[in-house]
Amino acid sequence: MAALSILLDRTRWTIGAPITALVVLALTWGSYPDGAVLAVVALLLVASVLAAVHHAEIVAHRVGEPYGSLILAVAVTVIEVGLILSLMAGGGEGTSELARDTVFAAVMITINGIAGLSLLVSALKHRFAVFNPEGTGAALATVVALAALCLVLPTFTTSADNREFTDNQLAFAAVASLSLYVLFVFTQTVRHRDFFLPVAADGRVLDVDGDGHADPPSDRATLVSLALLVVALVSVVGLAKVASGAIEEAVEAVGAPQSFVGVIIALLVLLPESIAATRNAAGERVQISLNLAYGSAMASIGLTIPALAVASIWIDTPLSLGLEPVQIVLLTTSVLVSTLTVVTGRSKPLQGGVHLVLFAAFIFLSVSP
Repeated sequence: MAALSILLDRTRWTIGAPITALVVLALTWGSYPDGAVLAVVALLLVASVLAAVHHAEIVAHRVGEPYGSLILAVAVTVIEVGLILSLMAGGGEGTSELARDTVFAAVMITINGIAGLSLLVSALKHRFAVFNPEGTGAALATVVALAALCLVLPTFTTSADNREFTDNQLAFAAVASLSLYVLFVFTQTVRHRDFFLPVAADGRVLDVDGDGHADPPSDRATLVSLALLVVALVSVVGLAKVASGAIEEAVEAVGAPQSFVGVIIALLVLLPESIAATRNAAGERVQISLNLAYGSAMASIGLTIPALAVASIWIDTPLSLGLEPVQIVLLTTSVLVSTLTVVTGRSKPLQGGVHLVLFAAFIFLSVSP
């Protein structure tokens, strides 16, 4: 009875928190809250993150892997793209670099922050973090190709100035990005699904759905959780935008560049995936953690660039996608380290620590470029 009571209490707040957050979002949208209202916004933001993780786990348990991690990654990215487009449509200082800074921040957070923390947690708890190098390597290769096409090439093309693509180049990048993303999703979910399932130390694929821990939720419960997951993610992104005024003031107070606001918002938006990945890593399901990390990086580029290409038809804002030299160095180093990490199929705590140091370098250089 006590366990049932705890479960019911958890269910109530994971339903109530996203709905309350959505109501508060509607009431505070377009304002710059402070004091007690800002504290409520922050509290509901954290509650919505935790509720999103809860409902994502329910959906993942029903549909199985790798579909569960794919749903969470795509849901977060679609909402993030909507936020970027709304900010760009509003104009203002720094909007030409907004998409680049947000996407690059998402890539660095996922391939170094989320992946590094997951590897470290699992390796410390289980001696080694074990994953499938074939599936993870395919995901990393797709992320690298997308980043090179959409974030590095604009720095070196000569047809347009200010690290921008021409209309034709942007259209090609959009088609190439979407094609790569669709091809990867087909590989992950249809052609080679077993490459993206958790594995044991001996290479045996773990049955995460039939392990006897709990029966899968019903179709009705899954649909309710899916709807609440969307509500929670909308609330997370929206409340992060509402709190952005206070974040901007804090950034200005510490003397950091304005572009660091995008990094903070990206950190908030990716919190659900970060928590979900860490929990899976602690449960010796590192492959799911890496599916979330690389899947989010892939979706951030593969869905954002096509959306920007379409939006550029009616949004008259310059679009600077090319990375700065320091960003290219960080990206290149991260790719090299990730390749060396992935190729063996298992990781010691050292590899996780290396990724986290690179993530710390990204944060530090974002504050002090």
